Amino acid sequence: MPTPQDLMQIGQKLVDYCNAGDWRTCQQQLYTQDAASVEAVPMPDGNRVAEGIDAIIGKGEWWEGAHEVHSSVAEGPFVHGDDRFSVIFDMDVTNKESGERAQMREVAQYYVNDAGKISREEFSYAIG
Repeated sequence: MPTPQDLMQIGQKLVDYCNAGDWRTCQQQLYTQDAASVEAVPMPDGNRVAEGIDAIIGKGEWWEGAHEVHSSVAEGPFVHGDDRFSVIFDMDVTNKESGERAQMREVAQYYVNDAGKISREEFSYAIG
């Protein structure tokens, strides 16, 4: 079981990667191969859950292709219990298809397994 200090270190690495815009390395280095990524609502493909690191990376590639990211800031980590931490994301993005610009704020909960790898992420955000 990871210690709170381990969770802080893993979370800080994630925050650092995200603030550098290097989500792909983050996922390749910190996630398990069978990790799951869960959205609050279904994505355009109709699914809420992406299972496996390849599907998670594919979801990130879709996001980058569909949005112009003007800014993205990760804040945290905030440790909870023995196996998880949260990060707050503030983003300013434009949907490339619609041209609609939006400021987004979401909370991501990351679950860490006994080996110190992220096995699940869950995103929560306001639905408008």
